[in-house]
Amino acid sequence: MVRLGLATTLLAAASFAQAAHQKAPAVVPGAYIVEYEDSHDPTSILASIKGDATIRKDIRHELFKGASFQFKDLNKADDLANKVAAMSGVKAMYPVRRYSLPEYAVHSTGRAVQEVVAKRDTGNDTFTPHLMTQVNKFRDSGITGKGIKIAVIDTGIDYLHPALGGCFGPGCLVSYGTDLVGDDFNGSNTPVPDSDPMDTCNGHGSHVCGVISANTNNPYGIIGAAPDVTLGAYRVFGCSGDVGNDILIEAYLKAYDDGSDIITASIGGASGWPEDSWAAVVSRIVEKGVPCLVSAGNDGATGIFYASTAANGKKVTAVASVDNILAPALLSEASYSVANSSLSTFGFTAGSPSAWANVSLPVWSVNFNTADAANGCEAFPDDTPDLSKYIVLIRRGTCTFVQKAQNAAAKGAKYIIYYNNASGSTKVDVSTVAGVKAAAMVTSETGAAWIKALQAGTQVTVNMADPETAPKNLNNFPNTATPGFLSTYTSWGPTYEVDVKPQISSPGGMILSTYPRALGSYAVLSGTSMACPLAAATWALVMQKRGTKDPKVLENLFSATAHPNLFNDGTKTYPMLAPVAQQGAGLIQAWDAANANALLSVSSISFNDTEHFKPLQSFEVTNTGKKAVTYQLGHTSAATAYTFANDTSIGPAAFPNELVDAKATLVLTPAKLTLNPGQKKTVTVLAIPPLGLDAKRLPVYSGYITLNGTDSTGYSLPYQGVVGSMRSVTVLDKQNSYLSQSSDATYAPVAAGTTFTLPPAGKANDTLYANTVYPTIVLTLSMGSAEVHADVVNSKGKTIGQVLTFPARWNPRGTFEWNWDGALSDGTYAPADTYKITLKALKIYGNSKWPLDWETQTTEPFMIKYAAKSKRAFTA
Repeated sequence: MVRLGLATTLLAAASFAQAAHQKAPAVVPGAYIVEYEDSHDPTSILASIKGDATIRKDIRHELFKGASFQFKDLNKADDLANKVAAMSGVKAMYPVRRYSLPEYAVHSTGRAVQEVVAKRDTGNDTFTPHLMTQVNKFRDSGITGKGIKIAVIDTGIDYLHPALGGCFGPGCLVSYGTDLVGDDFNGSNTPVPDSDPMDTCNGHGSHVCGVISANTNNPYGIIGAAPDVTLGAYRVFGCSGDVGNDILIEAYLKAYDDGSDIITASIGGASGWPEDSWAAVVSRIVEKGVPCLVSAGNDGATGIFYASTAANGKKVTAVASVDNILAPALLSEASYSVANSSLSTFGFTAGSPSAWANVSLPVWSVNFNTADAANGCEAFPDDTPDLSKYIVLIRRGTCTFVQKAQNAAAKGAKYIIYYNNASGSTKVDVSTVAGVKAAAMVTSETGAAWIKALQAGTQVTVNMADPETAPKNLNNFPNTATPGFLSTYTSWGPTYEVDVKPQISSPGGMILSTYPRALGSYAVLSGTSMACPLAAATWALVMQKRGTKDPKVLENLFSATAHPNLFNDGTKTYPMLAPVAQQGAGLIQAWDAANANALLSVSSISFNDTEHFKPLQSFEVTNTGKKAVTYQLGHTSAATAYTFANDTSIGPAAFPNELVDAKATLVLTPAKLTLNPGQKKTVTVLAIPPLGLDAKRLPVYSGYITLNGTDSTGYSLPYQGVVGSMRSVTVLDKQNSYLSQSSDATYAPVAAGTTFTLPPAGKANDTLYANTVYPTIVLTLSMGSAEVHADVVNSKGKTIGQVLTFPARWNPRGTFEWNWDGALSDGTYAPADTYKITLKALKIYGNSKWPLDWETQTTEPFMIKYAAKSKRAFTA
């Protein structure tokens, strides 16, 4: 996924732009995970692949008994895998999928402690993410998570950071964990594990751990939400690249075996299916009594129905992100003068590139209109001077930073400063623009002051500083665009089986925390990656306060006491609650969860779709307090989100989906109930979906059942359902599923009758054939499909097998490409002939044995032939 810094009207909230089409986590060719039956001796299974495969992971665990292995001959891999899958004692087979480094936005970074000039008062917990979630109340009461062990599965941690304990091992903040991969691991090579989870090259894990438990030994008054927990760090990423789900499974099982009370991971990839192997293992750990919190994902731009794994696992707590009410920024200090006056200081956020050392130049601006939303978006006028002699000042807005930089560079610009169009500052990346040596951003106030001086005809000279050595100042700007609202990047549920996802929301946008010393020591980042660890820390606080570690009890408490918020699309707020599919139960209110006297038996209710409608459901309410309480029951609706833009659309609309004020009717019995201390009663819920909706557009309705007590307490329970049939939704986008060729980077369709000359069977990896143009199968799923086939049909109309690596299971929506060298799933090769590929996708809730539950698309005919074998060929 490509993250592009868009010059939008938002503050410093992250902009996670999407690629041209969504990609599922990559499958490692020839690599599989096999799960054995619990009582089966795997000796015969492993013996059957001896010589044909290498063992990646041999996992003998009470929660997962199996192994992952890599077949040596990719052309025989699927045939061998099918044979293994059919063996006695094999419970399930899964492909090994690779998950990329966690995606997040870097807004600004600081330097080491001795280089920082601005400090905050650390006497009280005034950290806004804590105020938003009531964490400050725990600190005021002396509850800091002591005695709770939190495992963090991530990129490792710089535990030598003074705010992260300064050591590793017993008695340290980071007292346990391991490195499962090593620095050089990139997902495609062999991991080199060791016992040290140190990370100095990525930073994600160090930021996450600081959110949980940073101590006050830092210049910014950063306070971890639960500073006295014990951390375990499980490093599953090298300095770059990705990781296989077999390593993630191993990490979770290690964290479980090491006695972790909570496991948190800010990792994931598109899925929507709780049945995949990683999600299944995490669900089992929860069932064993260990809460597992996983970030919901940063694909909000793709709209509804884009749940991430392993967050989409059953009983796994998926955490969405809300934006901080402040926009903290670590600004580098530089100076400027107006008409040779005395120097004044200002702050800036260095961008990329950042060669600002010893740059002192006058400022030039396109115009003097600080309200020009498209400033710099058009080609600069012909009378523009040679901009190589200036620092070019451009307002943020409308088009991308890159487009503005390209227009400036066309007139010789080497140095560009953007001034914000809202409060605060953020990092910009124009490193792809030729000729630009440095970029930065300043606040709207600084930009306006310079523009005012320029408009008066006076010269403004800016003396920049090297951001690596310049003093840093912490500035807390008000978030005027999205304070406390759902981050636009946060991924939406539900799953394809209409399970409620996410469960909860937590501050994740614009979060100041620790960072590896080598990368700046402190940073302001955004992502659900930042929301999830704060949620995990609040779980620890409530564990300590209530004396329970039960995952179900904890999730139910947090859900019932959360605060749902209104919908905000990044530019304006709507007078309706954000859908449950975006925010779950709402923003965590941890102190309320810790002190709740009502315990609900569930954390949410799904009425499913029209075809699988479950209109009558129930939940129990228990009074855990010491006084009798009477509760008045009711419900309030959230916005109903249309999945499709219109009733002929193929695929969900992009964010923001169209929202309507359509309300379900709930009949709650009883409407009022009185509970004595320790008493439990059942509430029955009868749902009538909203009327007047277009079922073809698959509207997702939701809301909250409310319980208002005579003791002035209030609780809520999220619900959701779908009007329309998930089974009837189109899953295969036929117009965008076709045959292309590997030489075309745009993946355009090829003409019927195209001939491809392929390497001899089994020689696709020989360097002699490196320039081969392969037929490329392009498959676009408009919604997820549990199973996809690619049948190879010859010139006589006979299906001779499936393309190697098919069938593909548990697929998210998105576009996928496969280059085909003629290999079939049974290990043989299709002979030279004319072929068509028939793509088949199983409908949601479809039965694979029923032909009508499959959608199909057949490509244009094409011809394959094989090159003659050459003795000069050798394998790379």
